[in-house]
Amino acid sequence: MMSKNNRVFHSLAIALTISASLGISSLSHAATTVIKADALVDVNNSKVLDSPLVIIENNVIQYVGTQGSKAVPNDATVLDLSGHTLLPGLMDMHVHLTSDSNVHGYRRLKISTPRSAITGVKNARSTLMAGFTTVRNVGAPGYADVALRDAINDGDVLGPRMYVSGPSIGVTGGHCDNNLLPFEYEAKSEGVADGPWAVRTKVRQNIKYGADVIKFCATGGVLSKGTKVGAQQFSFEEMQALITEAHLRGLTVAAHAHGTDGIKNAIRAGVDSVEHASFLDEEAIALAKEMGTYLSMDIYVTEYILGEGEKAGILEESLAKERTVGKRQRTSFTTAYEAGVKMIFGSDAGVYPHGDNARQLTRMVRFGMSPMEAIQAATMHPANLLGKSALLGSIDEGKMADIIAVKGDVMNDLSLLENIQVVIKDGVVVKHDR
Repeated sequence: MMSKNNRVFHSLAIALTISASLGISSLSHAATTVIKADALVDVNNSKVLDSPLVIIENNVIQYVGTQGSKAVPNDATVLDLSGHTLLPGLMDMHVHLTSDSNVHGYRRLKISTPRSAITGVKNARSTLMAGFTTVRNVGAPGYADVALRDAINDGDVLGPRMYVSGPSIGVTGGHCDNNLLPFEYEAKSEGVADGPWAVRTKVRQNIKYGADVIKFCATGGVLSKGTKVGAQQFSFEEMQALITEAHLRGLTVAAHAHGTDGIKNAIRAGVDSVEHASFLDEEAIALAKEMGTYLSMDIYVTEYILGEGEKAGILEESLAKERTVGKRQRTSFTTAYEAGVKMIFGSDAGVYPHGDNARQLTRMVRFGMSPMEAIQAATMHPANLLGKSALLGSIDEGKMADIIAVKGDVMNDLSLLENIQVVIKDGVVVKHDR
């Protein structure tokens, strides 16, 4: 077993190898780093700071101000990003890093858990290079996401900070089950559980094997065979037992829910976030506001499913469901936003290509948000949901140095975030396109 000191040196060696390949002069946490740029997006105060100066020591932001407001330490490494805007590292609260966007429908039957983990290594790097320094992975086979998270934390592979669910929990024959094979194969997804005590057991099992968030399927889904997208699956009693068990252990819970009844019962049961939230009504919106429930609505993915999905193996049944769901979900997004419901950025990357996550930001603006609000949905609000607002979600003193930089004025053109030039994760420059 590798000792703690050896792991530190191993991680540094990985970082130095990355730096050499990217032409970055210094990645060590030992020196002070000073960043200068044209602007900085202050998400906490909803404003843009001109001519910012950011000082980082080790992996922590020590100072944020304007250039000239503080003397630059003599031994500091200065990163001059003239022409760039600084933002907090982006956060995507609904990804499937171990999934391949080209592998849908029956093609998924040929993918083993080890192969999924290897796919995750590739996708983790693409996601980080796209400026997403933190993700919530909501569903993976065989705890492949746990293994990927741990490999990233140990410095073995390059990727974002991950909060992972392990296998999604669902009913027999539901959205989180394997419904592609006939009875004689006895195929069943590992997260299947029926009844209040069975779902409690699954929560305990996921925690045992390393999950730090719980994800369950409250309704049918678009990409599952044989499920009605709006139909509730778990009963209220099952949802309540599952969520109570997770909360007892200090974990947050995400509910896949398209249908109205499933959404409302998940909120009543105390869920922390509702994923997709397509068929909202006035009561569902009022409940979400009352309970402080976050909505994670993947309003870009419909474009990929309907445009590229058939080539990727998505079943015609699923394409037909998406034709109904996509438009309604976007209407629900606008209504929920206008009502003041808490909203977070969740892309469902894995259904569409990893690294293209930021394409959703312009759609969030198109359907109601201001550019600042869309950025906040991908930074400070996810940090609040995760209970990590003291460490993540903004460029502030005392927080971890997760910073991205993009050329130009993102407040006037949010699509600039689809091409990030500089990515700093945990105080380490992992990307710097000159």
